[in-house]
Amino acid sequence: MMDRRSLLLLLTGAVVSPVRLLAGTLGAAPQQAQKSTASSQASTGGVMTGGIFAPVMDAEGRPITAGGFVNGAPVVFTDITKQAGLDVFHNHDGGAAKRTILEVDGAGVALIDYDNDGWLDIYLVNSSTFPALAGKQPAPRAMMLHNNRDGTFTDVTEKAGVANERWGFGVAVGDFDNDGWPDMYVTNFGKNRLYRNNHDGTFTDIAEKAGIALGGWSTGATWGDYDRDGRLDLFVPGYVQFDPEHPVIAGENGVPAASCEFRGMHVFCGPMGLIGAHNHLFHNNGDGTFTDVTVKAGVADPSGAYSWCSVFLDVDDDGWLDLIVTNDSVPNFLYHNNHDGTFKDVSYLSGFAVNGDGRPQASMGIGIGDYNRDGKVDLFVTTFSDDNYTLYRNDGGGFFSDVTLQAGLLQPTIPFLGWGTAFLDYDNSGLLGIFTANGHVYPVADKANWGTSYAQRPLLFRNHDGVKFSEVPPATGSGLADVIPARGAAFGDIFNDGRIGVVINNIDSTPTLLRNVVKNANHWVGLHLIGGPKGPRDAIGAKVFLTTGGVRQRGDIFSGASYCSSSDFRLHFGLGSANKVDKVEIHWPSGTIEQVTLAGVDRIWKVVEGKGVVKS
Repeated sequence: MMDRRSLLLLLTGAVVSPVRLLAGTLGAAPQQAQKSTASSQASTGGVMTGGIFAPVMDAEGRPITAGGFVNGAPVVFTDITKQAGLDVFHNHDGGAAKRTILEVDGAGVALIDYDNDGWLDIYLVNSSTFPALAGKQPAPRAMMLHNNRDGTFTDVTEKAGVANERWGFGVAVGDFDNDGWPDMYVTNFGKNRLYRNNHDGTFTDIAEKAGIALGGWSTGATWGDYDRDGRLDLFVPGYVQFDPEHPVIAGENGVPAASCEFRGMHVFCGPMGLIGAHNHLFHNNGDGTFTDVTVKAGVADPSGAYSWCSVFLDVDDDGWLDLIVTNDSVPNFLYHNNHDGTFKDVSYLSGFAVNGDGRPQASMGIGIGDYNRDGKVDLFVTTFSDDNYTLYRNDGGGFFSDVTLQAGLLQPTIPFLGWGTAFLDYDNSGLLGIFTANGHVYPVADKANWGTSYAQRPLLFRNHDGVKFSEVPPATGSGLADVIPARGAAFGDIFNDGRIGVVINNIDSTPTLLRNVVKNANHWVGLHLIGGPKGPRDAIGAKVFLTTGGVRQRGDIFSGASYCSSSDFRLHFGLGSANKVDKVEIHWPSGTIEQVTLAGVDRIWKVVEGKGVVKS
């Protein structure tokens, strides 16, 4: 029988064997690059891919990543960025040439109801430039956009005090002090910020006082109560060690000119060959401070993996949050919670460390959801171009299988380079589709005959009965036909209309706001959970099982995931044609299991632990 790799090559028309990168010896572990000189750092200089594949072009000769539009196809999303007022924000990330790895990764976005008015606001992280780091020009600013409840947003950054003005990467939302108001942890190249919500539309940065400012290069953080003491703890991944005054650049500072190439083209160096940054786990002390328990808890990465995204999630349903970390070009991490304040590294045992070929990928973002409605939470990971994105089916007990090929997701994702992603029920059918925000890191992609492009359109996949997926055609002129340099993406019911929309933070550009305009007769419900005194107030870590018409769905509340972003904490369930909910079972992070009754559909219900449904 033909194996998965052979079938991949046959399906995609790969023109050579699966070479990783034309840049020296690849596959070296990060610790093999722990040397101080730039030349030794760049000796392995690249990124993991699945192979080199024949160009994929559309009928008009455009790369499929920037084409393939379908006239007359049903419109799922419309781009309302300008009319909503989001075009006032502009991301700035290094220089146009993208000579170093720091300048290509963009930043995340959060959907956060910072003023507790019941409407999601938008926080966009900004990157920076080398002149700004050196104090030679004003630093780019992050932006908080207040939801005006009429389809528009207003910039309130100055009043809120959340401009950051550092080289930003990610944002993780979580009510760390259980006061009922969402706080934000913003990760940077440089010191991070903990923005505590002051309950009056403003925030105060207390990261230094709290002991979690760090330094170096932090990426996609996550909040979660891993020890079930009722307080949110914080995990902060690190990417690479980078010196802006002595960057690793091919052809400079002793680095051979041919050290860093991709498919024969000169590109920036890394991550392979660079020294990895380290990850950190901070325990919440309950007094506004945190203690670094990384080593004690067993989640240290002494080799310095190139970590991008993290999320606390109960993958084996034992009632305790496990920890998932996606890594760039080296195996991913999955840590099992031992119920005693420590974790066990089960990355390889679980099947999540590598894909079905036994190969690490350049993993970027991660989607969370029970796509096949078997009651277990599954994972979807975006990767580099010339490789497929990967669907990990949860087989129970904390074990995962790579089912990308069987699900029909292998071939269509290979030309794309993915970042933010999520499972989402975009048409309220009761089945979770998959959305990915895409964009290349090499500007030279537009000049090379790779069958890909620098700016890329999003991908949306329809779920067919929890087994197969197919691409939703990108209708000409619709949001799915936006060709954008996407990075972070957040998902939620932005307009409280029962439709999941998307906010995308684009590199060196204005953001993109995609409004969901699907019109059908399907019903839905939203659940806004508020935890009790023995668990996190924002219910991070809760999971809900909703049954209607004999169909049981699962939803999880988590912080982080996607790519360096945070999405709507309110759970959304599409009901299809069903006009009532039969059963709702809530597993609170405190360990309490509660059943509630919903009196109707097509609205968002507020549920307080121990009190059931309450008036919004």
